Formats: sequence, structure tokens, C-alpha cells
Amino acid sequence: MPLSNTPDPALRDAVVRQDLGNVLHPIVQHRALETRQMVVTGGDGSTIVDADGTSYLDAMAGLWCVNIGYGRTELAEVAAEQMRQLSYFPHTAMNLPAAALAEKVNGLMGGGYHTYFVNSGSEANEAGFKIARQYMKHEYPDHYRFKTIGRYFAYHGTTLATLDAGGMGERKAKFEPFSGDFVHVAQPYCYRCPFGLSYPSCGLACVKNIENTILGEGPETVAEVIVEPIMSGVGVAVPPDEYLSEVEVLCGKYGILLHVDEVINGFGRTGKMFAHQHYGVSPDIVAVAKGISSAYLPIAATVVKNSVFDSFYGDPAENRQVFQVNTYGGHPAAAAVALRNIEIIETERLVDRAAETGAYLLDGVRGLMRHAIVGDVRGKGLLIGVELVKDRTTKEPVDAAAIGRMVDFCRDNGVIVGRSGGGRGYGNTITLCPPLVITRAECDRIVDTLDRALTALNPG
Repeated sequence: MPLSNTPDPALRDAVVRQDLGNVLHPIVQHRALETRQMVVTGGDGSTIVDADGTSYLDAMAGLWCVNIGYGRTELAEVAAEQMRQLSYFPHTAMNLPAAALAEKVNGLMGGGYHTYFVNSGSEANEAGFKIARQYMKHEYPDHYRFKTIGRYFAYHGTTLATLDAGGMGERKAKFEPFSGDFVHVAQPYCYRCPFGLSYPSCGLACVKNIENTILGEGPETVAEVIVEPIMSGVGVAVPPDEYLSEVEVLCGKYGILLHVDEVINGFGRTGKMFAHQHYGVSPDIVAVAKGISSAYLPIAATVVKNSVFDSFYGDPAENRQVFQVNTYGGHPAAAAVALRNIEIIETERLVDRAAETGAYLLDGVRGLMRHAIVGDVRGKGLLIGVELVKDRTTKEPVDAAAIGRMVDFCRDNGVIVGRSGGGRGYGNTITLCPPLVITRAECDRIVDTLDRALTALNPG
């Protein structure tokens, strides 16, 4: 459906008044919203349009999530048809769409999994923590295995527990103190190796750091290790190819669960259906969200290996069932939409397209290295980071104001890009995560806009 670029100032003014008087927005400062607003009214493919009639190429797929692109009206029809048939019933009972979706997810992961449905990535990881702890109480009754090992500068969600599991100090600071149940290790961020080493001569010091932490905490106190295959929030940090498999070996060695956060990485984003499939691992717990429905309706899931599921199976009198409930988990309409979304990903070969178009976009973005301010370009599939520095030798990051000007320049020129949220010296990366339907011509436009933005930022 073609987008209408006809300005509607009356609609815009009405929405702005209504919004400023009533809405509490996330992240953004409301004082800034009083002087500059974007009222989004429509979308199609990789493009959104606002009430001013301005079109934008959305190189962030919303919030890393609109994998199949905007404007898929058939998903509205799928939701409506399911709502007419069954709008809702608690998932303590069964329903057809959720059962079919769970079967589909199981197959996409190669079999051997069960799926617990929730509504967001934060909830999916939160449920994973709880499942891991309860599992350990069943399997190691003489131990107190409750700790999760996460990584500094990781992001796993916005609940208290997921913030604690993540390692973004600025995100956590306003909510401290935390419980101490989450222990952190160094991130596999090769461009800024926390050990000052270089790959491959580093010997994967970041993995050895995990083992040292397990031993220091005591293996009998650790329930799981949580990782994103590719760390998004810190600026798309792509680990060495053998990193994740070595972490899996380490977890097996100490009887610890491997919890993989695929909330952003999953459903084709990196050129595989799930990013962990690049590395040949078989996680015990997988959190999925965002691309599972391409954000057409809220749905997410915690997927557990059958060896974990079996720990919760038994006579009702044993009281082994999962002590976790979610009002909207397994929502029939959301599950039906997610299932159709996955069918679109498969029939339109969007996983392969992400690999192919992502390689094309990454190659184009690497050409921006001719700007001295670009320190590093990295990515996998359609998940890409462009890190900006004041000096390539020292790798001193550009300041927040400079990144802000880059983002504003791109938006003013009709392209929406993201920025890393690591903070404290790690908020200096432009992030790209466009819909998987993006065309090569649109990739060229992203590269050209970034090129002009870099020139404007650093004319010398």
C-alpha cells in the first residue's frame, strides 16, 4: 500500500497536545519533546511517514524489531480472524496458535525444545533466570545455585533483574542497589579488548575470565551464564567465531546452564534464523522476542532444552511445575500473528536476504573508513556498528554531542539510525538494524547519508 505524504497539520497539532499533556515517554526528555516531535502516521517496507508528510528510511527497524518491514496488512487480518474465533484464554489451557507457534520455534532451533510464552524480551530473560534457578533446586538440592554470570556492557532488558544481569552502569545507576545475584565478566569486544590483547594471540582471555569467575564464585553457586551472541547495545560487538562454543564447553564442564539472549539477534537478523546457529551451539535456555512477530503484536518466549523441561515434569504432588505465570503469555492473536510473520520470513527467504544484503551494506559502510573519525566497522547480517573515535591510535571515543549530531543529521536527511547505549565511553557507535526487506538502493542511501554526515561532523 503506497504511503501518503500529504501533511496533516491539524492531526499533528492535536496529537502533540494530547501527548504532551498525558504521556510519559521512555528514555527521551520531555522538555526536548516540547520543541521537537515526530508524529508517526504510517509505514511501508523500510519506510515510515510522519504527520508532516515527511518520509524516513528506518535503518533501525523501529527498536531493532520490524524484521519483515512495515505495512503487512495481512497480519492485521490474521489477528482479526483469530480474535473473532478466540480472543483470549489463560495459557494454563491450550490453544491452537500457541501450540503451532511453539512447534514452529522448536523446529527452527533443530528440535528438542519446549517454549514458554511471555510478552517482551525483558520478560523472556526474566523467566529464564527463574527457570534456571528452579531447575538448579531440582537437580542440585544440596547446592545453592542461584547466580547468573553476565557480561559488562551487555543489555538484557529493563526489569530490575534484567538490568542487573546486563552490565550498563548508566542504565542501572538510578535503580541501585541490586541484589548481588548477578556477577559480571569481561565482554568479548575485540576492538576494545578489556585485557589490552589482540585476537587470536589473546587465547580467548575473555573465556578464561568466565572460568576464573566461576571458580572464584564457586561452581556450586552458579546457575547459568547469559550471553547475546552479538552484543547489540554496546555497539554491535561481534565475538571471535569460537567464543560461544568455548563458553558452551565451559558451562558443560561445571554443570551450568547456557542462556542465550536472541531478542535482537533472532529471526534472521544476522543471516541465520538464530545467531547462535552461526557457532554450532545448542543453548539450554534461549530468549526470543522482537523479530518473532516483527512487532506487529507483543509476544516473546523463553525456549528451554528438553533436558531442562524434563526437570519440571512429574507427579503434581511433587510440586515441580514451573512457578511462573504470565497473564497474556500464549495470547492466541499474538501467536497467530507471530506464526504468519515467521512464514513470511521463510517464504520470502529473508534470512538469506539478510546475509546477502547485510554483506552488501557492510561492504558499503566499510568504505566509510576513509573518514579518519571512523575507528571500526563491524557486523553480521543486517546488524552493523560504525564506531567513531577522535584518534585511531588511541581509540579515544568521540563525545556524546558528536554522536548526537550524527543521528540528527541523518534524521534531518530522511534516514533514521541508532546509537550505542553503552555509556561511560561506549556510547560512540552508530548502529544499523534495518528491516530484512531493505533493498540495495536503500542500503546505498544509508551509506551516502552517513558519508555526508561524517563529512559535516569532521570536515577536515
